[in-house]
Amino acid sequence: MKRRVLITGGAGFLGSHLCDRMIAGGHEVICMDNFFTGTRENVSHLLQNPSFELVRGDVNEPRIIEVDEVYHLACPASPVHYQRNPVRTIRTCVMGTLNMLELCREVHAKLLIASTSEVYGDPRVHPQTEGYWGHVNPIGPRACYDEGKRCAEAVAVSFSRQYRVPLRIARIFNTYGQRMHPDDGRVVSNFAVQALNGRPITIYGKGEQTRSFCYASDLIDGLVRLMNSSIDAQPVNLGNPEEYTILELARKIVELSGSDAEFKHEPLPQDDPVRRRPDISRAKEGLGWEPTVPLAEGLKPTIEYFRKIVSE
Repeated sequence: MKRRVLITGGAGFLGSHLCDRMIAGGHEVICMDNFFTGTRENVSHLLQNPSFELVRGDVNEPRIIEVDEVYHLACPASPVHYQRNPVRTIRTCVMGTLNMLELCREVHAKLLIASTSEVYGDPRVHPQTEGYWGHVNPIGPRACYDEGKRCAEAVAVSFSRQYRVPLRIARIFNTYGQRMHPDDGRVVSNFAVQALNGRPITIYGKGEQTRSFCYASDLIDGLVRLMNSSIDAQPVNLGNPEEYTILELARKIVELSGSDAEFKHEPLPQDDPVRRRPDISRAKEGLGWEPTVPLAEGLKPTIEYFRKIVSE
């Protein structure tokens, strides 16, 4: 059934891939972005499509748009960007989410909010299930995003219970792929750009901290399945449960890029999680979803994407 879909942050890394998926599925897409971190280039190939509309707009401003579904992805998602203006980050998390809830209430639309594994903070439970409440520093340098997203979940669930707005909550773990911002400070983009430029690869601490890495196409499939599911107002972890140390990731990127870059070690940033891996049992059972793209397979096109950017 053809649907009219609003994607906030739709010109960003994940948002633009979601636009592609929705257009390919035969739906009408309104892509809204303030271009703080998103770029017009990410969706330029869709501009001539009659089912696609690009709107410059900010979720912090209330608006009403007649749609059937809202994928609310608008928010800087990397430390470099969300720490640049922490007050704006919190406002986007909380007020932006509240505005999308009001929109959905008004037009009777379904809402999916992009939450994050950062709600678990530096976890004391491993792997992380949706029932874990997290271990977060509420006044640390990452709090604008961590606590902003925790508050976004609280606002959304409270609103959904009170006003019966259908709600989906995706807790997204580390995701990578083409269209990542080369300067966003995330580990895959950092390592790829440094390796391709022949610069030393920055490893924080000993590189023994772990992460899980989910390729963009797998993550987008999870979002779509979640929106179409019956899991209402309950968070669902979306990420790859394979766990790698940061040092293992760095070595793999150096190998795949053909670089001879060396490693340099820097002190660990404050509140940087030591271990992070999702328990995706709820996604497997409720969505029939799990990642299918191995890390090496996903890194190859990602590195080639950055190679083109570096050469230009």
